[in-house]
Amino acid sequence: MAEKKDKWNVTDLPDLTGRTAVVTGANSGLGLATTDALARAGAHVVLAVRDPERGRAAAAKVPGSTEVRRLDLADLSSVREFAAGWDRPLDLLINNAGVMMLPELRTADGFEMQFGTNHLGHFALTNLLLPHVTDRVVTVASGLHRGGDGVIHFADVNLRGNYSPTRAYAQSKLANLLFTLELQRRLTEAGSPVRALSAHPGWAATNLQSHHANPLARLGMAVGNRLLAQDDRAGALPTLYAATRDLPGASYVGPDGLGEMRGAPTLVGRSRAASDPEAARRLWALSEEMTGVPWALGARTV
Repeated sequence: MAEKKDKWNVTDLPDLTGRTAVVTGANSGLGLATTDALARAGAHVVLAVRDPERGRAAAAKVPGSTEVRRLDLADLSSVREFAAGWDRPLDLLINNAGVMMLPELRTADGFEMQFGTNHLGHFALTNLLLPHVTDRVVTVASGLHRGGDGVIHFADVNLRGNYSPTRAYAQSKLANLLFTLELQRRLTEAGSPVRALSAHPGWAATNLQSHHANPLARLGMAVGNRLLAQDDRAGALPTLYAATRDLPGASYVGPDGLGEMRGAPTLVGRSRAASDPEAARRLWALSEEMTGVPWALGARTV
């Protein structure tokens, strides 16, 4: 009988000495766990955070080489400022930051907060940094991309008059997957060696769930965090796997357990809507229009 192989975990990370990573939302939860693992493996990790003071406090807990830079994904001027200050090769861009099931709010640029932060902020950041990226872009999505209405509301992605916390969150996470799909298509067409991948953590106990607009939902998630969820270090494993394993572009990584809620990282499936190349192209064009940030590696492709 063949010997059973141990499942992939953080001890399987390769030596990342000499490599540089940017992790958005790195001061807590999955972002901090990702930062800690990458730094322990030898990478120089830039904590891209909205609050530099909290970022420095988080970085002080991480052994290894780190620095803190301000980035507010809900403000495109902040995204542009961060990117304008980048002047060296970047091996890994980890689009981790996110907000979840908030009451109806707007970004500094007037976008619905979850779509604006989770998708548009990362869309702009990625395109602005892409000329520096040498290896890959990993965007953290969610199994909840299947939720809500299961579509991008192209007629009004800001959901004015049609808002619900769940609908908005699901749309933003579906956008993350469509963004990765179209980004990889464009990278391949441009002859770039950079790969775009997505990952989701399953149900990981972080502070994201504490911001749900519904008090009863917050209570239910708090109970779920205690009884069902894996911790943030386990939740970060799919991101780390996507960032370091030799996987095809546009791969999607999640936990291998029941319902992809917890477990070791593996390649997972996605909804039909998240695999739609035409929707991915349409979303890209809309995102360029909304952010004013064009495709980074040349003329717009069709």
